[in-house]
Amino acid sequence: MDKLRLHGFNNLTKSLSFNIYDICYARTGEQKKAYVAYLDEVFNAERLTQILTEVTDMIGANVLNIARQDYEPEGASVTILIAEETAYDGPLPESVVGHLDKSHITVHTYPEFHPDHGISTFRADIDVSTCGLISPLKALNLLINSFESDVVALDYRVRGFTRDVEGAKHFIDHQIHSIQDYIADDIKNRYQMVDVNVPAERIFHTKMRLLDFDIDDYLFGDSPNDLSTEEADGIRERIEHEVNEIFYGRNIVVDGDG
Repeated sequence: MDKLRLHGFNNLTKSLSFNIYDICYARTGEQKKAYVAYLDEVFNAERLTQILTEVTDMIGANVLNIARQDYEPEGASVTILIAEETAYDGPLPESVVGHLDKSHITVHTYPEFHPDHGISTFRADIDVSTCGLISPLKALNLLINSFESDVVALDYRVRGFTRDVEGAKHFIDHQIHSIQDYIADDIKNRYQMVDVNVPAERIFHTKMRLLDFDIDDYLFGDSPNDLSTEEADGIRERIEHEVNEIFYGRNIVVDGDG
């Protein structure tokens, strides 16, 4: 796509949303508490701020304001308002605050666990919304690699329109067939990916889940050597069941369930 010569400000809003899931098996109550404490330490508000600041640098934006909060008993949230690096000398929007609300990065974390089966799940919801020339797609690989991502759901949408110097409307200013177009090959090699796209509406959705499964990566407080073959198989089935339900977005009944 040729570079557009625009009349005034680029009014397209580009929004990228992540749901990132990390699955863990914590057998005892103490292990569950230790897992949540670990997540609160590793992904506290300060660490999340560092990640989002890296994202801001990567997409070529400037930080205007940071609001962050750790929660009791667990979880954290960070919001960063951003602006384009290049100064804009055209007519200002009616509300500066309204303009800034279109350019922001947020993250919220949600640790939780199954009360009986030992499965613990950590979810991070991340939204990168920009207007103008900066694009959130540049941050894809950094964000996927910044978290322990077993399942990832990605949504990308371009809203609104902008005008060229001839007055014609443009509803998108870049080529995209799939979010996968912007994901690095080394990441694509590690994940199974499924697309649900509506290009005519500029809506793109990609779901991802890890291809390789090593039970040692999912145990918190236990070692595979401490488990019998039967125990290890049972844990593996529970983890795979959890991953499948999250990936397909529905409850899956297996033999022996109620």
